[in-house]
Amino acid sequence: MISPRLSALALAASLTLTLAACTSGGTRTSSGSGDPVPASGSGSGKGAESSAEAALTPEAYQVELDAVGVPVGDALRDIAKARTFKSLGQRVRRAQNAVESAAERLGPLRPPAEIDTEHTDYLAALRAMNGKLDELGQAVDDRSLCTASSVLGRLGKSGEFGGLKEAGADLAGGGDYKGGLIKFTPPKERNRRLGNGTILASGIRGGRGTLTVKNGSSGDSVVTLVLGKKKAVSVYVRKRSTAKVTNIKDGKYRVYYTSGSDYDRAVRGFTHNCAFQKFDDSLSFKTTYTATQIRWSNWTLTLNKVIGGNAPTSDVSPDDFPV
Repeated sequence: MISPRLSALALAASLTLTLAACTSGGTRTSSGSGDPVPASGSGSGKGAESSAEAALTPEAYQVELDAVGVPVGDALRDIAKARTFKSLGQRVRRAQNAVESAAERLGPLRPPAEIDTEHTDYLAALRAMNGKLDELGQAVDDRSLCTASSVLGRLGKSGEFGGLKEAGADLAGGGDYKGGLIKFTPPKERNRRLGNGTILASGIRGGRGTLTVKNGSSGDSVVTLVLGKKKAVSVYVRKRSTAKVTNIKDGKYRVYYTSGSDYDRAVRGFTHNCAFQKFDDSLSFKTTYTATQIRWSNWTLTLNKVIGGNAPTSDVSPDDFPV
């Protein structure tokens, strides 16, 4: 029996005219023009009219609120539809853009007087949500959040999401303005683990080879063997544990592994703190028959850093990882 061993490492502007001091006659003249200018505070002119803009009617305000609230809710719910890492980041950014656009549209408006406070609170909640979504987008980029469920779970428990829901409800209660309501419930954050040695895929088996995986790292892992273009076998290995896979068929296998926390079987991946790697060298399993012996290959992989390790690894794009 051949037993080789592999190890790896996981503002200021300037005026063009010079204004003279106000005269007692209530006019000012500039050095660049002899035209009289009405004195400020005279109570006439366009300036006085523009400073007294009328508040929106309830009907007009409802139109404005619907125009922003509905897209915000849709964009938040749309995050759940992400199926790839790239799509997840894009959907989080689209939700952030919807929230930012809503705040920009509502900001200059004068709402009906009876809901002035509620409008102000809703606008503040939108701005806070914009910041939270930016934070979540960065968490996707650095892979501390890896799936739609983890992003929405983190969003759901945040004060920003709770504040936006409360502010929308206050608008609805203060004047039946339902356009600000957020009509979805995010999932809760979870921490799921599988049993050590759980076989997650078994597409190609039937040989004598054995693979032993030692995971001395601080996170659970899934190791996957790929033969040609087909996933042959995947095994779940808990942190600081060892798992063994038997009956591996002869062949030259590429080896991938992912690690993290909270394994979601529905998406076949970890939802938090995920990493994706592959061994640069393949593993060859071979059975040899002689007149008196049958010899086969067994391999041992160590997923944590080991002094003298002889198997280099490379990072893999999450969307290129075999699932």
